[in-house]
Amino acid sequence: MIWKPNVTVAAVVERDGKFLLVEEETDAGLAFNQPAGHLEEGENLIDAVVREALEETAWHFRPTHLVGIYNWKHPAKDVTYLRFAFGGELLQHEPQRQLDAGIVAARWLTLDEVRATQARHRSPLILRCIEDALAGRRYPLDLLVHYG
Repeated sequence: MIWKPNVTVAAVVERDGKFLLVEEETDAGLAFNQPAGHLEEGENLIDAVVREALEETAWHFRPTHLVGIYNWKHPAKDVTYLRFAFGGELLQHEPQRQLDAGIVAARWLTLDEVRATQARHRSPLILRCIEDALAGRRYPLDLLVHYG
């Protein structure tokens, strides 16, 4: 058997001192995450994060930079995630749009609120990505090369 990580994308969005997270149903109860999800077959990473942000928050997201690439092994599952976190801006909102199954709502939290809810984070990458964004980590999108 060949081991392969699960490739995911996440949108790290800050507006007026608050960060866009989603509250979602998980096996462990309600949890917080960035708008995020799995890369689909044939999809490039930028298109994936745009799609996931729209599906989970009803916001159109325009990535402007890469915040970081994160390798994380879930401690309770035999699953490793390779996360590409993108910073960018929100364009238009579609408030009547149906959110993905399992998404309760999009929420805006301050950094203090994000830290205070760590016990409900889907992974430790949520806070780490926000801290990296606040530290000014910004890598150009042309770092990512998609063939085909």
